[in-house]
Amino acid sequence: MDAPILSARDVVVKFSLRGQILTAIRGASLDLYEGETLAIVGESGSGKSVFTKTFIGMLDANGWVDSGSIMFEGKDLAKFKTEREWLTIRGKKIAMVFQDPMTALNPLRTVGMQIQEVLELHQGLKGEQAKKRAIEILDEVGISDPAMRYSQYPHEFSGGMRQRVVIAIAIACNPRILICDEPTTALDVTIQAQILELIRRLQKRLGLTIVYITHDLGVVANVADRVAVMYAGDIIEYGTVEEIFYDPRHPYTWALLSSLPQLGRKGSPLYSIKGTPPNLFTEIKGDAYAPRNPYALKIDFVKRPPFFKVTPTHYAKTWLLDPRAPKVEPPEIIQAMRAKYRVSERDA
Repeated sequence: MDAPILSARDVVVKFSLRGQILTAIRGASLDLYEGETLAIVGESGSGKSVFTKTFIGMLDANGWVDSGSIMFEGKDLAKFKTEREWLTIRGKKIAMVFQDPMTALNPLRTVGMQIQEVLELHQGLKGEQAKKRAIEILDEVGISDPAMRYSQYPHEFSGGMRQRVVIAIAIACNPRILICDEPTTALDVTIQAQILELIRRLQKRLGLTIVYITHDLGVVANVADRVAVMYAGDIIEYGTVEEIFYDPRHPYTWALLSSLPQLGRKGSPLYSIKGTPPNLFTEIKGDAYAPRNPYALKIDFVKRPPFFKVTPTHYAKTWLLDPRAPKVEPPEIIQAMRAKYRVSERDA
């Protein structure tokens, strides 16, 4: 593969909460490649949003990058300290679409002015020139009668239209990377499909690299080229979408896929992951998933696993991939998906 456009290595993010230190990201590493769509999946609270916020300097005031590096265009973003430094990246090179457009937009300003201020800040456009470009961007994201809509406020838009406005603000400066944080969470299924299709069209036309943050594996299957699975502040498996869906190797990924309602069997209870995620206020020994893992080995409770290579594009942090580990078969649902995929590959 080509060299990554963004490379995060061993990133540790901490927060100070009520006199205690919470380690939200525990040495996560990730490469992002030009033009791809990468999906980051995992349970709520696994660190998906926090990890990607380090790419644009939007951690809360009580959070900081404690160690690690985030290399982008020859600069280590983990070392950025000032707002002036971040303004050279945020919006201009890396932009974010937030999951709740109603809170992402300013209710006291017209949608047109909210797009226009981005153009004035980062593109140097002024007055009528900036207004004209803002109206063009509204049209590009599928807002009908954009000249009239320019002067309206967020409460006058539907949920789907507000999300289009948030996307318009994010793409206004032609960023290289667009981070989409649960962009379809609050939308109905029909509007979800429209928003995903809009992002796909914009990616193709603008040459964007997309990062999706989601827990909806159905969305992942439709949009992603690669998938990274997060658990307890760490990326524990990554690979192409086919490798993660049809040949997963980490027991947590097995559990996530087994929980999909569409893979359940009639008359059988839907699988659920037992237990709860670990307390990130305390130091985690071994594999963070071990207490919930029915396939856990003794070493899982003692030593944290490294990444084991499955293929040149597929890696997983599980001691089950160690050559000395006993051979363990994945759950029946995973075996059935794997067999189905192999049959379809052979027929193709």
